[in-house]
Amino acid sequence: MTGKHFGFVGVGRMGGHMAVRLLDAGHTLSVFDASEAALEPLLARGCHRAESAAAVASEAEIVFASLPTPAIVEKAALGETGAIKGSKIKTFIDMSTSGPRAAQRVAQGLAEKKIVAVDAPVSGGLAGAKNGTLAVMVSCPKPTYEALEPILKNFGKLFFVGEKPGAAQTMKLANNLLAACALAISSEAMVMGAKAGLDAQTMLDVINVSSGRNSATQDKFPKSILPRTFDFGFATGLSYKDVCLCLDEAESLGVPMIVGSAVRQLLAVTQALYGPESDFTSICKSVEQWAKVEVRG
Repeated sequence: MTGKHFGFVGVGRMGGHMAVRLLDAGHTLSVFDASEAALEPLLARGCHRAESAAAVASEAEIVFASLPTPAIVEKAALGETGAIKGSKIKTFIDMSTSGPRAAQRVAQGLAEKKIVAVDAPVSGGLAGAKNGTLAVMVSCPKPTYEALEPILKNFGKLFFVGEKPGAAQTMKLANNLLAACALAISSEAMVMGAKAGLDAQTMLDVINVSSGRNSATQDKFPKSILPRTFDFGFATGLSYKDVCLCLDEAESLGVPMIVGSAVRQLLAVTQALYGPESDFTSICKSVEQWAKVEVRG
């Protein structure tokens, strides 16, 4: 499956790594991003610069997108200079976390031009994007999935969620809610221990062989919080956006989100204190600030 030409819209932190995975597999790319800095490393590797999502979609039958918000995804897909205006595109693969309702609107809009929309949100962070070890959740028509499978495997392990537009987005929101919840509650527990005089590393050693272990205690605390680097690679603003999308979807389905609502509030406080570009491990700093103590290695 080498030697194909693809389009890629949004080649920032996650998209840039995924674009490189395609290049390393022997494919070529037309790329578009609003950030010149994001484009530079790909242009240096011979990618063709396109001036818009529509231009990308006039150069490739398959166009990937990795973008920060649902509104930007919809604009890139359906806007005046969006992929829908391209002359060559047949498949639009959204690897962003844009939520099921945006995915459904994109699918409906693109279908009018006989363009197939594929939801393919990913989990695994920057390291997963770089190393090709992402979890890739996919929803689209089954024949489309089967045709795309060899290409999508460049990014990691695939999970076919179903054919309904937005199904993979719902799966991703559930995952990201759990990740944020784990970080929030682990921060409260670790700060309590620190305030009581417990050693943070000892706490993690105990928790990680006990029933309280989770993705935050196993990964985020040892890598980014105990060293005080707060650089895990996922922005507070994006986590807040994902949790808000999840709660909105739950409300529309009539599902209570009592714990999720508390996590949303803590993310809102963290965003207000440290900014949307801060790393979402800064949640711990928000709790520390109230408790007037730090969790250190």
